[in-house]
Formats: sequence, C-alpha cells, structure tokens
Amino acid sequence: MANPRTVLTSAPSPPGCCSSSSSAFVPPAPPSPSDKELLRSLHRLARDLSAASDTPAPFLRAALASITRRSKLLAAAFDDLVTCAAAATGDLPRSASLCLREVLLVLQRFKALAADCAARSRMRLLLQSDEIEEEVRELHHDLATLLDLLPVAELGLADDVVDLLALASRQCRRFAPAAVGGAEQALKARVLSLIQGIEREIVPERETLEEILEEVGVSDAATCGDEIESLEREIGDRASERWADAMIALVALLRYAKCVLFSATPRPSDPSKLLPDAAEVDDDEEAEPPAPPPDFRCPITLDIMREPVVVASGQTYDRESIARWFDSGKSTCPKTGQVLTNLELVPNKALKNLVAKWCRENGVAVESGGEASKGEPAAQAVSATNKAALEAARMTASFLVKKLSISFSPDAASRVVHEIRLLSKSGADCRAFVGEAGAVPLLMPLLYSDDAALQLNAVTALLNLSILEANKKRIMHAEGAVEGVAHIMSSGATWRAKENAAATVLSLASVHTYRRRLGRNLSVVEKLVHLARAGPSSTKKDALAALLSLAGERENVGKLVDAGVAQAALSAVGEEETAAAVLAALAKRGGAEAIVSIDGAVARLVAEMRRGTEWGRENATAALVLLCRRLGARAVMQVMAVPGVEWAIWELMGTGTERARRKAASLGRICRRWAAASAADGERGSGCPAASVVPPAMMAS
Repeated sequence: MANPRTVLTSAPSPPGCCSSSSSAFVPPAPPSPSDKELLRSLHRLARDLSAASDTPAPFLRAALASITRRSKLLAAAFDDLVTCAAAATGDLPRSASLCLREVLLVLQRFKALAADCAARSRMRLLLQSDEIEEEVRELHHDLATLLDLLPVAELGLADDVVDLLALASRQCRRFAPAAVGGAEQALKARVLSLIQGIEREIVPERETLEEILEEVGVSDAATCGDEIESLEREIGDRASERWADAMIALVALLRYAKCVLFSATPRPSDPSKLLPDAAEVDDDEEAEPPAPPPDFRCPITLDIMREPVVVASGQTYDRESIARWFDSGKSTCPKTGQVLTNLELVPNKALKNLVAKWCRENGVAVESGGEASKGEPAAQAVSATNKAALEAARMTASFLVKKLSISFSPDAASRVVHEIRLLSKSGADCRAFVGEAGAVPLLMPLLYSDDAALQLNAVTALLNLSILEANKKRIMHAEGAVEGVAHIMSSGATWRAKENAAATVLSLASVHTYRRRLGRNLSVVEKLVHLARAGPSSTKKDALAALLSLAGERENVGKLVDAGVAQAALSAVGEEETAAAVLAALAKRGGAEAIVSIDGAVARLVAEMRRGTEWGRENATAALVLLCRRLGARAVMQVMAVPGVEWAIWELMGTGTERARRKAASLGRICRRWAAASAADGERGSGCPAASVVPPAMMAS
C-alpha cells in the first residue's frame, strides 16, 4: 500500500513548472473522482463489506468477521460524511481528500481479499491460512494508520462520528492473527498429519476424517465433489506452487472421503426419460459434464485431447498417446494404417483452442497441457510421484471394489459403480488400482442390468478401464466380457450406453490379438454394423471407428463384408468421414468386389472426394485407387462414368493433403492410361467407349 505521507508529497507540479523529463510526452492521467463521489464510494463500499455474511470456510469466520465489524463502524461514519458533503458547497481539505482516497484503496483490497477467498477451494484456503491472516493483519494496520492520519478536526465531524473513527482505529490495531488463527493452524496440522499417515499406508479412521471435513465445511457428497473440482482446477492453473503436492494429495483424499463418508450419487430425476432409444443423449448428463465432441477425443485413448498434435498423415492425436505409440517402435498412423514419412509432431493450436473453449462453455475443468504435463491433467502428471495421492487412490479403489462385491440392490450398486467410473476416469494410476482390485469381473453382470443408470455406469467404467493396457487383458480374459459388451450395443437402455460399448470395442481392438478375436465374433460385428447404420452421429462415429480398427486385419474382412459393413459405411459417406476410411481398409484387404457390387458406391466415393472433409477426401481417393488396382477396368469404367471426376482429381491434386495429392495423382494416372487404351481400342474398331475429356493438367506426365 502506498504510504499516505508519500502521497501527500507527490502532488502534481503547478502549471508552468519545468521538469527534467518535460520533453517526453506523458499521457494525461484519468480524472480523479470528485470528493462527493469519493465519499459516496467509501460509504457504498463500507456498507457492502458490513453486509457480507457468507464465509467460504468455517475456520476463516473469525478473520473475515473482523473486516465486517470494522466496515460497520466506517459505514456509519461515512454516512455522516456524505450528509455533510451534500450540504457543503466546497471540496474537502486536500490532506483529508488524499487520506480518504487511500482508505478507499484499503477497503477495495479488503473486498478483493474476501472475493478471492470465496473463489478458492476450502482446502487451499486452509493450506494458505498463514498468508491470508498476514494479509488481513497488514490491511488492518494500514487502515488504522490512515484513520489516525485523517484530519477529523478539519472535517467538522460530530463528536460521536469522531468516536466511531477512533474506535475503528483502536480495533484495527488490536487485531492479532494469533488470536483468531490458533484453531485453523491446529486443523491444518491435522490435515497434513493425515496426508503423512496415508504416505505410510495408514488408512484414515472414519471418525477422524469426518471431524476434519466437518471443520473444513465439507458435509455432503455435493460439497465434496465441488471441492474436488475446485482443487483440480487450481492445480491445473498452478495457483499455488508451494502447496501443489499437498493439494494433489488432498484431491485423492477427498475422493476417498467422498466414497467412504458420502457414497451417494444423485439419480436422474425422471427415469422414464432413459427408455431405450428414446433420445440421442440420456439425462445422466445433468449429473455430469456432457460428452465431448468425437473430434475432441484422441483416437488412441478416447480421452479428450489436452495437447493435440498432427502427424505426417494429417491425423490429430493427443501428444502423449501418439508419443507412446512411436516409442513402442511403430511408424504407422494408428487411424489410417499408412506408413509415415516422418515422426514429427506439429501442435494443432486451432483444435486446442476449440477444446479449451468447449470445456469453458460446458463447465468442464480445463486441465493444462504443455511440455510439463505432455497432455495429462496437471494433477495426474504430478500424482505419479506423489505417494500420498497414489496411496489414497489405491485405498479408494480397494474400498469401492469391496463395497461393490457386497452391494445387493441396484441403487447401491449404481452409486458405487458411478464412483468407480469417476475414479477410473481420473488417470492411469487410478485405472491400474481399480483393475488390480478386481473390478472387471464384478462389472460384467451389471451390463445386463435393467436399471438404465447402472448399465450406463458399468459400461462407461469398463470403457475407462480399457484405456490401460493391463486392463485390456483383464477385460478380454473375463468370462462373458465380449458378450456383455455386444449385449449393450444391441439392447442398451440408452444411446450413450451403446456408444460407450462401441468405444470399448475400439479401445480393446488396439491390441493386435484382441482385434482378431473381436473380428471373429459375429455378434460384435453385427452390432457395430447396426449402430453404424441406425445410431445418432456420435454413436455412428464410434461404431465406424471400431469397424475401421477391425478391418485392419485381413482375416476379419470376410466376416465384415458378410455382415454388411460395406453397405453400412457407404450409407454413412458424406455424414461421417470415418466411413470412407472403412471402405478404403476393406478395399485394401479383399473387400473391393463387395464395394463395387453395391449400386452407386463409386459415385458416392467420388462425391466424397469432391465435397468431404480433408480426411474424408483423402480416404475416398485412396478407396477409389484401391478399387481400380484390385478390379481393373471394371472399376475404372465406373469411376470415369461419374460426371466431373477428372476435375475433382485435378482440384484435389492442388488443394488436398500430401497423402490426398499422391492418391489423386495415382488415380489420375490410372484414368489416363484407361483413356489412352480406350482410345486405341476405339481406333481399331473394338467398340469400347471413347475416353472422357481429360484436363491438360491430368495429361501431363
């Protein structure tokens, strides 16, 4: 805070006075408020502070209540000053005006401190209680100094108003943080001791945990959930580097407490809205953030991308997941299967901004990306080295799985599975702990539940768990796992459940041996085909992505073709860009005949090549090249029979991605050769159709 004595000696020089920097242009300062406006602002601000009754946490009540009490005294004094100023014709004495302006700044800092405390998580307030108390003490001292300097005699105040100001000054000077902070320091020590105990693998006693949370102000599942979200957001924002480790440990501890003390999750208010196929998105979204758009999810992990990067094929992945893919020795694009010319990763800043905007608009915590976290939320990135957080997560997983094993009612099971779902969503370590605790076999029977919420929670928990490699093995070796996922895809109570089941197949199919096993399961393939045909957009996209992964194995293609994958993919061309990739994969591995035999298939691929997304155009062109190479003249004639195909090839050669340009050039060469051969046959009177007119650019070698 500026020293009031300094303020009094730093008034502007009178007109005409020179200074050493007079030659430099100094922009004019904004006009100061008049004395009457100043007094009105002081009165309004003191009144607002005196009326504030809500405290963000019980342990700060004493410190913040002191601000309220001082403000009540000042509000009464300023009320008299405002009345006197309204009757007066002149301005306040200069020394009084300057002093009151400093008082206004102090009160504004009081208000900012109160607002900042209200916005912070309770646990962070407890950890930073020393700093908050010291700031409150400094503000009290500054206010007392200014009230002592205020020339009350020049203001002509009534004796009782002078007494009020003197009383406020004495109370400010008597304020001692030690007098109000002993209880919160003891509470802080208990919390830190609890964290240290968890590091030593000591399970917290239920009574101790309950007492501490009650003192912090966390008394139910809702406030506990809000506290977890606030802490995670502050960790992601790096709000307090000093207490980062403790905050990460507290997130895990609060998750454990939420399950042990408040293991209840609100049910959807209207179960009738969760009937099968009733709507594209079920009402469970009211209790959780909405599902991110498919384009925001990494094709490898299915998690929302925090650090999207583009590989040489033009596909976007989360930096950490594609880096792990490359580190395992692979040099292909996971989505398209093509061999990459280089392994360079280019940040996709536009998509990163869109993801951040979507998270803000939908109330989803934006977890920081960047080099430090490499695409993981900050809490997850650091928790790998935070023993207390790891042990608390392990305790939580063990508690939930044990509770699930003895849950008899669907309602109780749904609450537990919902917590497992949330825990398995929060990081690789948590997924490992839940899997190691034995959750997978317990989730399988719940996939057949008639309870829509329980079914959704079970399949989503399975999806979250399947992201971890070790859990993929647990799922694929669990009795009835594949059949249960197929059951959800066909008879799931909601489209969200069906969509997550398809995404689970996609996740499991990332392992080569499991891809073959899933492809041999006719039930799984048929259910995916049905979703690709009849599902809403997000469900259709996941189903097509799963089919694309299965089509990566040549031995699966025959079963995929028999199940009608080609027809389903063709029906989705123009709506979902993955559809063209599925057709290209089928054509590459033995399904070319099945595609060409479908009426209008080539024409739809040409249309996608002209009007689709970049990836859609690229894959449509690749599919056409493969069809022509596999089937020869039969396919080429169909391609050349589509009006405007030559111009579509020419345009793609100039505006497409690198791979699209290469494929377009290949298709152009195929068409030129066919046109030349057709023309030669025509000259010999063979009766073959004449070639279409080919643009000069295509005729170039």
